[in-house]
Amino acid sequence: MSGQEPQESAHVLALDVGGTVLKGALIGADRRPLHQARRATPPADGPGGPGALVDAALEFAAELGALGAERLGRAPAAAGIVVPGVVDEREGIAVWSANLGLRDVPLRRLAAERLGGIPVRVGHDVRAGGLAEGRLGAGAGLERFLFVALGTGIAGAIGIEGRAEPGANGAAGEIGHVIVRPGGARCGCGQAGCLETVASAAAVGRAWAAVSGTPGATAADAVAAVQAGDARAAALWREAVEGLADGLLTAVRLLDPAAIVLGGGLAGAGETLLAPLRAALAAKVTFQRMPRLLPAALGDGAGCLGAALLAWDLLAPPAPRPRLAEATP
Repeated sequence: MSGQEPQESAHVLALDVGGTVLKGALIGADRRPLHQARRATPPADGPGGPGALVDAALEFAAELGALGAERLGRAPAAAGIVVPGVVDEREGIAVWSANLGLRDVPLRRLAAERLGGIPVRVGHDVRAGGLAEGRLGAGAGLERFLFVALGTGIAGAIGIEGRAEPGANGAAGEIGHVIVRPGGARCGCGQAGCLETVASAAAVGRAWAAVSGTPGATAADAVAAVQAGDARAAALWREAVEGLADGLLTAVRLLDPAAIVLGGGLAGAGETLLAPLRAALAAKVTFQRMPRLLPAALGDGAGCLGAALLAWDLLAPPAPRPRLAEATP
């Protein structure tokens, strides 16, 4: 069936393997979910380690596939699985993921074996989210855009003509590790002052916990304090927004995107984030055109939907897109 137009009644299996939640779905030919489910991700440092996590994810996928065969009358025609970290999409290998403890896992082969030999494509979770936003969400119709997920960390996806660019080694879009504050806080990548140490939801939460004297405070608590007019929160927020604007400026200079689509937990702040961020970035952009800053449209299901799109592309590769206007002046 690969490379042929799938039957209208066909469906694919999608799995988004996150650090805390496994998100699974069966997606129909109209790109709408026929069934969705979630399950807690076993901790990578728990009994059995990363191997147990992989087994649990594959077992979840197998259960979804069996459910599809039972309820929909046929097994999934293909599967898409996305994970965080560095992914070799060509070979279907989860090369490295700090959050999941994965290293050089032949995920495509293992999944194909568990799912009865159907075609499987493995991708990166944020690039998959960007793919979904580019085809079906806030970036639809744009030839060039940047999707940035502001969560526990910060990662990006470079959207180009309906696909998400993986890079030469499966690591394109790692805007969270652009250094914006040299000599700043130490990052998990080993560098200091990375964007995600300044403007991720985790960084904002830590900063607000320290300023407010509230252990365990979160970014959502900081946003609520900003909206309530707390001066301490406002100062902290300005620092985070300025850092994010510096990181995005690097992306604007390198990529010249028509738009930047912001997703992830911190983007849930809406205009509390977007309004000052537009102003901060506009003040830094000089000779280039200011891209539009847009909120993501697909929520936390974007990665799972993107995994489904990867699977559908195995069955019917997308046709070349007509060239469209990039941006409104």
